[in-house]
Amino acid sequence: MSRTTDKAQNQIKELVSQAIKKAQAASLLPDAEPAEFYVEVPADRNNGDYSTNAAMVNARAFRLAPRKIAELIAENASIEGTYFEKIEIAGPGFINFFLSDSYYADILFEIGEDGESYGRSNYGKGKSVNVEFVSANPTGPMHMGNARGGALGDCLAAVLDYAGYDVKREFYVNDAGNQIDKFSLSLDIRYRQLCGEQVELPEDSYHGEDITERAQQFRDVHGDSYMEKPEDERRRALAEFALPLNLENMKKAMEKYRIDYDLWFSELTLHNGGELKETIDILTKGGYTYEKDGALWYKNKEVQTEMLLAAGKNQEYIDKLELKDDVLIRANGNPTYFTADIAYHRNKLEKRGFDKAIDVWGADHHGHVARMKGAMKAVGIDPDRLDILLMQFVRLVRDGEVVRMSKRTGKAITLVDLLNEVPIDAVRFLFNMREPGSLMDFDLDLAVEQTSQNPVYYCQYAHARICSIISKLAAEGRCARECTAEELMLLRAPEERELIRYLSTLGDVIIGAAKNYDPAKVTHYAVDLATYFHKFYNNCRVGVEDESLMQARLFLCICTRDTLKSILNMLKVNSPERM
Repeated sequence: MSRTTDKAQNQIKELVSQAIKKAQAASLLPDAEPAEFYVEVPADRNNGDYSTNAAMVNARAFRLAPRKIAELIAENASIEGTYFEKIEIAGPGFINFFLSDSYYADILFEIGEDGESYGRSNYGKGKSVNVEFVSANPTGPMHMGNARGGALGDCLAAVLDYAGYDVKREFYVNDAGNQIDKFSLSLDIRYRQLCGEQVELPEDSYHGEDITERAQQFRDVHGDSYMEKPEDERRRALAEFALPLNLENMKKAMEKYRIDYDLWFSELTLHNGGELKETIDILTKGGYTYEKDGALWYKNKEVQTEMLLAAGKNQEYIDKLELKDDVLIRANGNPTYFTADIAYHRNKLEKRGFDKAIDVWGADHHGHVARMKGAMKAVGIDPDRLDILLMQFVRLVRDGEVVRMSKRTGKAITLVDLLNEVPIDAVRFLFNMREPGSLMDFDLDLAVEQTSQNPVYYCQYAHARICSIISKLAAEGRCARECTAEELMLLRAPEERELIRYLSTLGDVIIGAAKNYDPAKVTHYAVDLATYFHKFYNNCRVGVEDESLMQARLFLCICTRDTLKSILNMLKVNSPERM
């Protein structure tokens, strides 16, 4: 919350506590230890700006009706020198507080003083957080799921940064394992076809046009010479040729999407550097592995059962989950994706020492969450240090109809296709308009619409309108200057007060978004802030004759503009001055 809001709430706690002590000293209340009470914002501001339950929670201790306790607190409370102008009693004993003009003035002074840092807090206390998102296989173009994951992960990282965490963004490159074997096989067959060999591509291979394109690029360099090479050598050469090209395209796509990763982490380094073997050795020494049918298995069922029992689940509940063990090393000697994933998370949390690792995964990975947390426990890491944010799927909609896609055939709208068709501002903003766990329809028509129906356009227009107000007044020689507290206390209209109150909540919104891993709270705040501003603009003329009132309203406009710009900057969305 803002410093001014925090001060106001602390004033309530202090004056209520002092009022109780004063009433006790006068023998109006029993000399008992008061119970803890809370301060909250009522749903209806007509009932006050703040309310406390101090009277209700002390009814037992003081052996009096809550209403009587509330009256005694109100009678003995001194609001002199505070942000409050009056206290009222309501219902069975609620104590309601009404803010004075000075509170609203100090909110604006705080925004003006903080500038671009307004809304930042030390909630996270500098704890280190690794946010890993997108992490698409480098076997082809990135798709719509990656588009949503990119916007969500990047904006979540920004929210955490504003909330006081030390944040690093990471892309995990799956450049080892089965998907690379399938990739090299697909390239090999396409290359052989291009060289005139009659061979069919298996159903479960990669069928996208990009595979043929890479095979052709390889052939442009090497001709048909690799047809004479052993198959293993040819496949390896094709993969080594194509992977760097795909990875470079992925980096360019992320750059276009305004995402700057701190690290692109290669899975292959876990294999080559010995961390994968080291992780398996830890599991084995802990008694969490066994051999069967020539493969090495992980005791997933045992670990998860132990964790569920500790969490209070009964055996009947656990049996219904039908937990199974997992293969770590296949009979052919190759490690599974799960094995590399354990080593990777151990690298983040133990080797690199992040306080928290947050992974943004597609909802289809929900079954992987519990076993990954269990694996962390098995390698000696607190599973609560790993959080998985599951993201639901996206449907593209055009003209009210769902745009069909097929990842297998390659007839899919890729991330780059989307960014070429739709303004990046709209893509980043709209993908964060829904909480991660909800299914989402991305309306291509709405995304390019330049009306108030388009949320990002609506917010940008509010920013541009404020800039226009300021520039028009400046052209008349009426430039903004520093306001006095007395001038800012002239802002008493309901629309002015609503706008200032909403501005004061930004810090709480950002902290809430960080707590819940939900950047949608910030985009909705931006839309609502624009709405409050438009309401103010339509009811309170800025360029009035009264110089003091004009300057106060102009300062309110500047505070709103700067706050809106700060939010859009956080989301890496442009803040145009003209539209």
